[in-house]
Amino acid sequence: MAIDFFHIHMDSSRKDVLSDEFQKPYFAHIQESLLQQTQAWHTIYPKWSDIFNAFNLTPFDQVKVVILGQDPYHGEWEAHGLCFSVQDWVRQPPSLKNIFKELQSDLGITPPVSWNLTKRAEQWVFLLNAGLTVMKDTPNSHKDIGWHTFTDAVIKAISDRKEWVIFLLWWAFAQKKKELVDTTRHFVLEAPHPSPFSVHKWFFWCKHFSKVNQIFKNRGEKEINWDLK
Repeated sequence: MAIDFFHIHMDSSRKDVLSDEFQKPYFAHIQESLLQQTQAWHTIYPKWSDIFNAFNLTPFDQVKVVILGQDPYHGEWEAHGLCFSVQDWVRQPPSLKNIFKELQSDLGITPPVSWNLTKRAEQWVFLLNAGLTVMKDTPNSHKDIGWHTFTDAVIKAISDRKEWVIFLLWWAFAQKKKELVDTTRHFVLEAPHPSPFSVHKWFFWCKHFSKVNQIFKNRGEKEINWDLK
């Protein structure tokens, strides 16, 4: 079956903002690359209906916080279109475990039973991966098919069209995206990646979750309830 991004479900506010990107040659290349791989019987994650899950759960006009990941989890049933998040029945990945350790240290929140971050995506937190698809068991396998061009445009659109969004950039790759953000109009908080390889290089104790809420409080806005329970 042909892959047709133009008829996939996406929140209308997102489609309006990104409509020009859908017409560009690189986006056609994304479609063609995914089609060729599916025709060659490669398994691609997340499933087709979840590729734009983050865009639908956090409409453009509701984005207040952006967390950037690299690419989807590449194991079976893990990825569902939200960075760092896994589906309810999936075992907790190490990076997500460390995120909840920091939440507990920072805000005293007990780690949940489920590691699905859908509730946060529904509460203004845009959980964006730089790449939106990946081949099974092959991390970062779609980094060159065009997704990074698309998600760079997404970040730039948020920076250009919104005010006072908080960007959480957790690792060197994500921090390179800072150049797409107008820091005179938005907040950027940086820390190492929460993976076991770098978490002790100041991801622990970075206190980004309380800092986000303090920014909202200072602006007289409602704070985020980071507790998933």
